[in-house]
Amino acid sequence: MATLALFDGPRTLADGAVWLPGFALPDDRALLAAVEQIVAIAPFRHLETPGGLRMSVAMSNCGACGWVSDRRGYRYENRDPLSGKPWPAMPPLFRSLATNAAASAGFPDFAPDACLINRYLPGAKLSLHQDRDEQDFTQPIVSVSLGLPATFQFGGLKRPDPVQRLPLIHGDVVVWGAAARLRFHGVLAMKAGVHPLLGAQRINLTFRRAR
Repeated sequence: MATLALFDGPRTLADGAVWLPGFALPDDRALLAAVEQIVAIAPFRHLETPGGLRMSVAMSNCGACGWVSDRRGYRYENRDPLSGKPWPAMPPLFRSLATNAAASAGFPDFAPDACLINRYLPGAKLSLHQDRDEQDFTQPIVSVSLGLPATFQFGGLKRPDPVQRLPLIHGDVVVWGAAARLRFHGVLAMKAGVHPLLGAQRINLTFRRAR
């Protein structure tokens, strides 16, 4: 399975930003089983940007609300626009992983109410951006990587600032908040490959306190 040993301690990226290599490995199979159950109810879809572009990353959500994008803009909705039904509930394992990761990074009171589930196939990418659609910027972001490796870009508070490139692999978690909460971040185009559990894809779970 994954090549990295189990969690061996946090690595500071910046003030308020921490990389937790292998943190999610003990729960990887259970996390992926939960993802399958969620997307059976709320299937992956390629959202449209306000400018009319189709996102290369396919997305779904679970929790009290979900992140969506279309010609009307970026926002959180209580219901899945495809079905008109509430998003699937956030599994307890998701919540505990997110809160434990946040606590390990120095954020002991994280209470996520939304999880954006991204599926990357080879060539999919996510341009540098800030997470600004949440109401409370005092709460961190928790990002969990599963499947194929990806190069995560972690920049500064302005788009032209220097960017760190992190080679994230299966089980890695990145947490950023406080002074780092509005740092630009993204994912370079994913390279082709085959992962033992997920095949030719990467799944990313991004936990947030949206409201």
